[in-house]
Amino acid sequence: MAAAAPLALPSVTRAADEAPRRKIKLGVVGLGGRGLWIARLFNKHGGYQIHAVADYFPSVADKAGKELGAEPGRCYSGLSGFQRVIESGVEAIALETPPYFFPEHARAAVAAGLHVYMAKPVAVDVPGCLEIKAAAEKATAGQRVFLVDYQLPTEPANQQVMNAVRDGDIGPINALHSHYYAGPFPDPPFTENLESRFRGLIWCNDVALGGGYHVNACIHGVDAALWAAGQRPVSCQGLSRIGRANPHGDSHDVFELLFEYENGIIHSHRGEHLNNYLGFDVVCQIVGQTGYAQTCYGGKAMLKGRENIINAEVPNPYEPGATRNIAKFHQAVTGGDFSNDTVARSVDGALATILGREAGRRRTKLTMEQLLKENQRLEVNLKGLKS
Repeated sequence: MAAAAPLALPSVTRAADEAPRRKIKLGVVGLGGRGLWIARLFNKHGGYQIHAVADYFPSVADKAGKELGAEPGRCYSGLSGFQRVIESGVEAIALETPPYFFPEHARAAVAAGLHVYMAKPVAVDVPGCLEIKAAAEKATAGQRVFLVDYQLPTEPANQQVMNAVRDGDIGPINALHSHYYAGPFPDPPFTENLESRFRGLIWCNDVALGGGYHVNACIHGVDAALWAAGQRPVSCQGLSRIGRANPHGDSHDVFELLFEYENGIIHSHRGEHLNNYLGFDVVCQIVGQTGYAQTCYGGKAMLKGRENIINAEVPNPYEPGATRNIAKFHQAVTGGDFSNDTVARSVDGALATILGREAGRRRTKLTMEQLLKENQRLEVNLKGLKS
């Protein structure tokens, strides 16, 4: 059998297969490119009524609310817009802001008794991760749903591979190799306040606001590795640097990291976020004692083991995966499933990538125990922003 069984597979429900029993009154916070895109998917599902929306920018909130069917009086803006959505009469909330704000927003939503659907990463620092963990535990205790939207694990071919790995078909896992290759996001000069960093995923360049490229993007590859390992790493050593042209944010964008797990698994991760024509490629290779396997974010899911050979195409799961998660969220809310099985690995994945980010930035070896003991909170200067 495999040395470490993967975490429980998420249940997958296609929106087309589900006949919504009722419409969930939903609020959406953060309506930039991805936020508006995912709000449209909620509408497309048919089981949601978008009751209220919020975005920092009034024009964005008003335009999106009009398209999504929210009444003009329930289109809020400013930093406190999320609280007004919570108070508007919604029963569930989708959080799509820069991740610096997730712990505060999730904590308030759970305290108000709402179901929570949120993007990754769940936080940018250790205190934020622990706050998300506590909020999700409170949601479970209060019989509320808390779902974190990862797409790669919802793909049937990836699940087929991981089932075979879990069943021991490639023997004990010895090593994992993950990578995330993609281009950078725009990184213009800073203005007099952070308002300009809230647009167009610019915040991915800023460690405190978005977690940085490793925490925000490479987390997909690291999450796939944690899926296989069934645990978070205990240490990381590595190097990282800024390689993009004319940078202004402080995030590194080139990474060579080596994680170690308690049961001896070693995990190498390579990341690059440059305009160098390498293209978009996200893979996790699983090296077993008697076989190998691979999961991916689009491309080939593969396994060669004792009993099985798998060689399956994985279409880009960005939209299909989000669609499945939206359907799963509806099914959980209306069906009373409060297992909240996406949370534990999402918190561990954020902690693992924070560990990797800090090891690379410090150019040293760092243990998870040290990281948790430091418990460093990242601060963002919100001076001059509209409340």
